[in-house]
Amino acid sequence: MAFDKMELRDVEVWDGNFAAAQAMRQVQIDVVAAYPITPSTPIVEGYAKFLADGYVEGEFVMVESEHAAMSGCIGASAAGGRVATATSSQGFALMVETLYQASGMRLPIILNVVNRALAAPLNVNGDHSDMYLGRDSGWIQLDAYSPQEAYDLNFIAFRVAEDHDVRLPCMVHQDGFMTSHTAQGVNTLTDDQAYGFVGDFKPMNDMLDFDHPVTHGVQTEEDWHFEHKARQHNDLMTKVLPKVQAAFDDFEALTGRKYNIVESYDMDDADVAVICMGTSVETAREVAKEMRTQGIKAGVVGLRVFRPFPFEQIKEALKGAKAIATLDRSSPNGAPGALFNEIAGTLYNTESRALLSGYVYGLGGRDLTKQHLVDLYTELQANVDAGKVTTPLQQFIGVRGPKLAFL
Repeated sequence: MAFDKMELRDVEVWDGNFAAAQAMRQVQIDVVAAYPITPSTPIVEGYAKFLADGYVEGEFVMVESEHAAMSGCIGASAAGGRVATATSSQGFALMVETLYQASGMRLPIILNVVNRALAAPLNVNGDHSDMYLGRDSGWIQLDAYSPQEAYDLNFIAFRVAEDHDVRLPCMVHQDGFMTSHTAQGVNTLTDDQAYGFVGDFKPMNDMLDFDHPVTHGVQTEEDWHFEHKARQHNDLMTKVLPKVQAAFDDFEALTGRKYNIVESYDMDDADVAVICMGTSVETAREVAKEMRTQGIKAGVVGLRVFRPFPFEQIKEALKGAKAIATLDRSSPNGAPGALFNEIAGTLYNTESRALLSGYVYGLGGRDLTKQHLVDLYTELQANVDAGKVTTPLQQFIGVRGPKLAFL
């Protein structure tokens, strides 16, 4: 490697954005094409500074929009480079057309998404609207709950996406401001450890391999389009999760830090359970322990992988629960929340007869307080005691004005 290595302390105080930028430096990306947007801007700014200071041997391309940013990433990846970028919210929305191009062309691009609400009204704070917007785009989606995880999951993302059996792009999500701008102690890898874990980038079907010419971005109509989409979906459903688990296992062997496709906390004997993502997982864990001192057997399930959706792991995690609450941090706009629907679909044909209810919370960065979760667990226990759901199936947590509830 013809660049300077950086000496890091074993534990550095980083926020989620800087942790992601450090990971991008350590894996030595060839091309970052980017356009700034709050709250993800410090990720690409950090990478650009590492490049300017001689810690990276690559290219930083400043473009005129997020659509152009992902388009630049697609071109660089198709040409055979290791490629990544970052965005949020409206920038993510502007990328959507190109997200489908990246996954359909099987390009292992890494996109750090610092989750933020979608306008209107304009809001720069964190919720999961942009994460949900990307869930059908054919990308792998990993979710970090803390700066440490934002750092670690970037290495996992490159390892999995660039595997020649996968060759699909991957997003690493973290909560806007709640993770991206919160500084915590982060256990680091040395530059050699980090690069060694991910390995050299090995292009496949790249456009600059003149001995083996290929075409990218072709047109197919009814004669072949279906086959392309079906094969892509098949690989997402059958190949990705085993590769993610293998990467988690190797990462634990290297660092001692253990990740699971579905994280379960206090679920061995839980009667009532909350399932959620992002920073809410840690809040729910703390409240669940407090509820146990009051005699309520409470547990928490956190999704580490949102796409492909881990049906079997969810079934196993929730198999003993009697009442379950799904927490969606995105406005469903005319339907139950996405997590409610996914969990209902997961459990419908199982022996589980758990009572399922859905909650929408935290839009535009609204706090999810411990009291909110105490009230929620208390409602779930009331459902268990009554043997039925005693509230509307869809409720809103922490919204002012008349109580809103549906279904």
